[in-house]
Amino acid sequence: MSRSLTALAAALLALTLAGCGIFKDREANKSDWGAADFYKAAKEQFDSGSWDAAIKLYEQLEAKYPYGRFAQQSQLETAYAYYKQGDSASAISAIDKFTKLHPNHENLDYALYLRALVNFKEDLGPLTRFANQDLADRDPRAARDSFEGFKEVVTRFPESRYADDSRARMAYLVEALARHEIHVARYYLSRGAYLAAANRAQSAITRFPNSPIHEDALEIMVEAYDRMGMQQLRDDARKVLARNFPAERMAKEGQNRSKPWYLFWQ
Repeated sequence: MSRSLTALAAALLALTLAGCGIFKDREANKSDWGAADFYKAAKEQFDSGSWDAAIKLYEQLEAKYPYGRFAQQSQLETAYAYYKQGDSASAISAIDKFTKLHPNHENLDYALYLRALVNFKEDLGPLTRFANQDLADRDPRAARDSFEGFKEVVTRFPESRYADDSRARMAYLVEALARHEIHVARYYLSRGAYLAAANRAQSAITRFPNSPIHEDALEIMVEAYDRMGMQQLRDDARKVLARNFPAERMAKEGQNRSKPWYLFWQ
């Protein structure tokens, strides 16, 4: 038994050393590699999720062969690899480099989509994968940048394979930004900054006319104006609330649903 184990261990060691030798030989021969060789090796690492190794090989490819389709594709895949690593800054830098060098590239729609996705900070996949996320609690700057990025995809490439997903993410981002405005308005209300709360809530209604946050915004306005003793503005906000949300606890009068909510401001 011990002899068998010894023989097996020796065989495994020999295979390991042989593998290392092959790897070393392959590395030593990089000086003879063409662009296709670098790309093939990088793509193997990329497909296996070895992002660091893939990035290094893509960078070597670009350094040695900065022109041609392999270099162009490597720039896109480098950006995606950085994105998968969570390195947003490097991913955006790589995308910006690609779009600057290749403004008419056939994959420009993907580059713009990926840039927006990096700011969105979510994994690629169906919309249901981010349905439980709440971007309203995050810094809205990235959400705004992401929205503008998806908007560019939809505007410039309406028939792109990425257009439908971009539209869906834009709708989600609008809701997130609207909720963010309500969070800020509530914060002002809790701090006693009633005028700021009312203004922020009214701004949310104006900026996001199709958002379901209007009920919350009107509630904030009613309370803020009441705290400031602005009875006429409070009553006006309450009437709009009553007409559009008659089941709401604060709605005391009016049941007319025949007009859109915004007409009651006129």
